[in-house]
Amino acid sequence: MRKRTHGPTAGNPTDHKHVTIAAGGRVVTPGGIIRADLTIEDGKITEIGEPRSHHSGTVVDVADLLVAPGFIDLQVNGGFGHDFTRAPETIWEVGARLPASGVTAFLPTIITSPLATIVRGREVVANGPPPGYLGAVPLGLHLEGPMISPQKPGAHDPAGLQAPGSELVDGWSPDGHVRMVTLAPELRGANALIEILSERGVVVSLGHSDASYDQAIEAISRGAGFGTHLYNAMPPFHHRTPGLVGALLSDPNMTVGIIVDGVHLHPGAVQMAWQAKKPDRLVLVSDAMAAMGMGYGTFDLGAVEVVVDETGPRNLAGDLAGSTLSYDQAFRNLIATIGCSVVEAIAVSSTNPAGVLRDPGRGKLEVGARGDVVAMDSDCNVKATLVAGRIAFAAADVAVKPI
Repeated sequence: MRKRTHGPTAGNPTDHKHVTIAAGGRVVTPGGIIRADLTIEDGKITEIGEPRSHHSGTVVDVADLLVAPGFIDLQVNGGFGHDFTRAPETIWEVGARLPASGVTAFLPTIITSPLATIVRGREVVANGPPPGYLGAVPLGLHLEGPMISPQKPGAHDPAGLQAPGSELVDGWSPDGHVRMVTLAPELRGANALIEILSERGVVVSLGHSDASYDQAIEAISRGAGFGTHLYNAMPPFHHRTPGLVGALLSDPNMTVGIIVDGVHLHPGAVQMAWQAKKPDRLVLVSDAMAAMGMGYGTFDLGAVEVVVDETGPRNLAGDLAGSTLSYDQAFRNLIATIGCSVVEAIAVSSTNPAGVLRDPGRGKLEVGARGDVVAMDSDCNVKATLVAGRIAFAAADVAVKPI
């Protein structure tokens, strides 16, 4: 998998001394919120405070806006009419539109499908973006399947499920553009693969699983570190058989993803997850599929036909099949459901996902970190998004001018 050498690569600006100043905002730093200018040079934050004189660059007026680290979505199946499992090549088309919802980095998610589809997805990420691309950065694939439970396939095509085997994961690593793998730990051979993938630096996530509590705890001891869309595609919690839900909620080292769209989870279930994991072991995910941004209609999710109506996206059997949720709406929903602070919601949407991926350069605003920034108004509407200091989205009422 050779990487393109022409044109700028995602997250790696090539212009010499490109400077962007986000001016006048309320900046969310690890030490608290301060009113300051944020200076980004060549993709990295160089100053938080009064900027020094620059010969050239761009000023984005974010006066009175909340300036936070860009959102990181660990589960995006597609959007705007595109499905990554059917057409991995559309990763860049979707990525170019994600900054409008504050997303600066994401994991394109390929669900249960032939191995050739996974190879195509890895090649798309390896080859890099088309010339002139300016959008959210794909950090590697999230492979949700095919090693999941036949009892809990959700909207995945049961015909495509496969048993765990070392030959199946050949080349799956961050260097091979695979960042996260969701599997069912109760499957024979799964624990051995958890160890293999974890040693390579892949985040192993437990999901689409019928695992018992003990099977889940064993998988966690082998290196699993995340839970895919908590509560969904796993047995419900029971006080005598707590299962995967109980293991994920009770283990203090496990981080879980939740879909807060008002469809996948009852507000009480969101509250339970918050009480168990707040705020440093919870991650907001969209689980967005092709219907995001498209309204009602019929769409693809891999090999499955999905109908979207007022009840949400569902396959022909009536099972939920991804979501139509934009990340900024998920962010607002979380605050409305939990009553948490905006700063706590930022941790769940930016800092924690970066922690799951062991990416110290993302998810925080401090000198030396990446210049991935989202600016929001008091209602948490996205007004501007910077990816490595480049303006990937700016609302019509946000002033942008040269220095």
